[in-house]
Amino acid sequence: MASLAAADWNEEETYLSIVTAGSPEELRARRTACQQVLLQQLNVIPVEEWMYRVNAMHDQLARTAVRICEAQMKEAGYGLPPCAYSFIVFGSAGRQEATLWSDQDNGLIVAEELEGDRQAYFEAFGIRLSGMLEVIGYEKCDGRVMCSEPLWRKSLAEWKRQLADWGEQLEWEPVRYLIIASDMRHVAGSAELSAQWREALHAGFADNSALMTAVLRNTVRHKATLNLLGQVLTERFGDNAGGFDVKYGLYIPLVNIVRHWSLLHGIGDTSTLKRLGQLERLAEPGQYKHLPEIRQACLTALRMRVNTPYTWTDGLLASSDYYAEQDLKNKQLRAELRESLLLIRRLHKALQRQLRSAERRQP
Repeated sequence: MASLAAADWNEEETYLSIVTAGSPEELRARRTACQQVLLQQLNVIPVEEWMYRVNAMHDQLARTAVRICEAQMKEAGYGLPPCAYSFIVFGSAGRQEATLWSDQDNGLIVAEELEGDRQAYFEAFGIRLSGMLEVIGYEKCDGRVMCSEPLWRKSLAEWKRQLADWGEQLEWEPVRYLIIASDMRHVAGSAELSAQWREALHAGFADNSALMTAVLRNTVRHKATLNLLGQVLTERFGDNAGGFDVKYGLYIPLVNIVRHWSLLHGIGDTSTLKRLGQLERLAEPGQYKHLPEIRQACLTALRMRVNTPYTWTDGLLASSDYYAEQDLKNKQLRAELRESLLLIRRLHKALQRQLRSAERRQP
């Protein structure tokens, strides 16, 4: 572990330190060591590179946890996996934008129908793996988007039926699940299963104007962040009074807008910055004239999000995702924030007009 004390990032040595762990407790210790190096590099290297390193660490931790979980299942008498499967992630992990304190957002795709021994194995596997990830330092998802939950642990055939069902209902909750699903990224196991899953997802969006309108309806809903004078709105009450919610006030609105456009074009990338790059190549001239500004706003959002105040607890980090009132007094920071929020307001107004037009055209 001595190599991890150095300021320079050696990706091969970092991976090796994680891969050789033999227990969840060892993985937790090695995650803590990696985080300390990453924190030394924060604001020293470009935020895109820093996010890549953080998420590469998360991926390797997850892959190693899957391997250890398989070994524990064998020791517990379940034997080897009865068929191929894929461990997948959603949310910020799916977009390769997880912070050092992000929680769990994951699922399983199983090659064959979940019945009999396969049902018993993967139910126990999903519960054990989610618990192991919690030991490593990934809090369980409040929304229960985890491989321990039947809704997010299905055979490929069941997943295809579920995706189609969500796409047909067009109501707020099923569309929200479909939006979550659209950020899916493969991490461990069978890459072929994940590829087939993504094909089914995008097939549901192809030439489906009603579904895209429903996604747009979800996309344009977000809390106000600027007042009528264009001033940044901060929290009025509670523990974060005077602060600004970087995650839901700045970061998530940008993610939602870029995701909506990406689904329109059938873009397979899940990273927000990669999606923007694809949009630049696929869009017609003038179609998305604000893409350079959006990219800059996304970089601002990522930089602000990873710099929100955090606390250490047993070697792990936690953050409220709020900038404190005192931090917002920095004139340059406040100017960048206000410029990004003004852009989001313009984009949302344009999308709201599109939504009204689309709803008028529907029978």
